[in-house]
Amino acid sequence: MTGSESDDETAIDAVTLEILRNQFESVAEEMGQVLITGSYSPNIKERQDCSTALFDAEGRMIAQAEHIPVHLGAMPEAVEAVRDRDPEPGDVFMLNDPFDGGTHLPDVTLVSPLAPRGEIVGYAVSRAHHADVGGMTPGSMPAGAQEIYQEGLRLPPVRLVTGGEVVEDVMSLVLANVRTPDERRADLRAQLAANDRAEERLGDLLDEHGDLVLDAFDAVIDYSRERVTAEIRDLPDGTYTARDVLEGDGVLEHRSGVDPADVEIPIEAAVTVDGDEIHVDFAGTASQVPGNLNAPLAVAKSAVYFVVRAVTHPEIPPNQGCYDPVTLDVPEGSLLNPDLPAAVVGGNVETSQRVTDVVLAAFGTAVPDRVPAGSQGTMNNLIVGSRTGSFTYYETIAGGFGARPTKDGMDGVQVGMTNTLNTPVEALETAYPLHVERYGLRPDSGGDGRYRGGLGIERSVTVLEDATVSLLTERRRVPPKGLAGGEDGAVGRNLIDGDPVAAKTSVDVDADTTVTVLTPGGGGHGDPADRDPTLRDRDRSDGKVDDTAGEQ
Repeated sequence: MTGSESDDETAIDAVTLEILRNQFESVAEEMGQVLITGSYSPNIKERQDCSTALFDAEGRMIAQAEHIPVHLGAMPEAVEAVRDRDPEPGDVFMLNDPFDGGTHLPDVTLVSPLAPRGEIVGYAVSRAHHADVGGMTPGSMPAGAQEIYQEGLRLPPVRLVTGGEVVEDVMSLVLANVRTPDERRADLRAQLAANDRAEERLGDLLDEHGDLVLDAFDAVIDYSRERVTAEIRDLPDGTYTARDVLEGDGVLEHRSGVDPADVEIPIEAAVTVDGDEIHVDFAGTASQVPGNLNAPLAVAKSAVYFVVRAVTHPEIPPNQGCYDPVTLDVPEGSLLNPDLPAAVVGGNVETSQRVTDVVLAAFGTAVPDRVPAGSQGTMNNLIVGSRTGSFTYYETIAGGFGARPTKDGMDGVQVGMTNTLNTPVEALETAYPLHVERYGLRPDSGGDGRYRGGLGIERSVTVLEDATVSLLTERRRVPPKGLAGGEDGAVGRNLIDGDPVAAKTSVDVDADTTVTVLTPGGGGHGDPADRDPTLRDRDRSDGKVDDTAGEQ
């Protein structure tokens, strides 16, 4: 029951509000299921690299499926960009422009005005990572890109559907600029179906509850805002700072006279808790860089929103109310608020992870019992594509979750700004000319401590055709940090035919080349001397440690 309920004759009682809130969330979840089951590419069907959400007519998020944090926190900018284009019932807008509502070019977003009774009452949003959208390398994630034009087809909000009919000229334009057009067409149609399902389900709710549905939009936002602000008030007031670095951008480290080991790109955050508000200032963060680790402002917002949810109460219904008490100050022209024509494809996947690490570390000063040791801090992006355009494979590879103040970290999981599954070996080998040589946990990669960090993963794949391999990875030099005396997690490594390669690289390879990615482990928490001996015995029996000579 909201605080203003006694004064508002349209107020919604607590039971009805909870029913409607769950119904809104079910709309977003059902959208996601339609998208996943209707898609063609393994990246969406198997890995579920997609997100769906429901917005009201004012562009405020009402409900989201529990999908990808970096997608979801940036969605309000996509809806705002579409609302600026005077949408009409029967339209569906498509966009991916990071400077106009998007995040990075492979994430194609469809925004549909919802008008089941003829008047727009909300918006459905689906965002999916498409395995190729053109650009200088297969997979559209080139390690050496220095401007966005090299990264793929850039789409401001354009009508893919008008009057309920697909604009075939627009569809043809898109498909002519990608390497796998049949796959792209199928995945876009799955997104259209997901958005259509939202209008159908919202219409059902309006038929059942009438205008109470629209009142509930306000009420669920108020409910989440009140719960979040109550949680923030329980945090100690103050300003808390943290700093970390990115290990080069794929361009700076290749410049003449530069030692790659010396290239570091700082991200600094000052998190101020003041009553029931949080402000995050990124002054001191690097200026935008020549490579593709620049992150649009929407991505920085996503990372901050994610961390605030994590340190308050993750079960608070995620919607606009969770975002309202949080503000950011990000310098223009910086790594986290770049100007055109900055390359940004790696910012969405790698820089977002470091922003998460930094803001979590800052909160760790304020509430150390709520923050884990450093997790892998990277998405370990592996892209393999045919130079003839016959296939494009994309994967983010899991790693170690940092140890928590009261328990070990998790092994081989996605962390931070991503929440995808893996591509099962059977699906991967069926869909692509690839053969998986090894896929398993990486012993000794979790940092020791009273509580051990989670293990990283080894993923080794042989490419059976001539192809281009792109890697966008981090934590190859600077390890995930341990906390409270815990040891750091192991850094990751990238190998091609057993030889080390750079953290960020795009390279042509011949058939039968093997690419191996060893992902970072999580940091440990607490003094290793305090680890329970029975847990050490379990570590040995589970194969989490190989060399036990130094174990206590």
